[in-house]
Amino acid sequence: MTAKPQSRIGAALVSAAIALGCVGALTMLVRDRWHPPEIKSAEQARLSATGQAARAAGARVMPTDPSLTVEPKPEGPKRAQPANPF
Repeated sequence: MTAKPQSRIGAALVSAAIALGCVGALTMLVRDRWHPPEIKSAEQARLSATGQAARAAGARVMPTDPSLTVEPKPEGPKRAQPANPF
């Protein structure tokens, strides 16, 4: 008795469709990382939903302090230089 071999084209098409669906879902999950974050000034944040939420919680939205002109040296041991691979 000889049986006709099963065609595997249908299974390959189903697995390809599932793979395409997974690639599409993963792309949608990480697409926000392709764009730089939107940074608002304190005045813009004060007028937006962020400021409303801060006022509702009893907080204030204030600009950050300017950075120091001379930064202090970090405490602790110095970092080792990485090995030169060449």
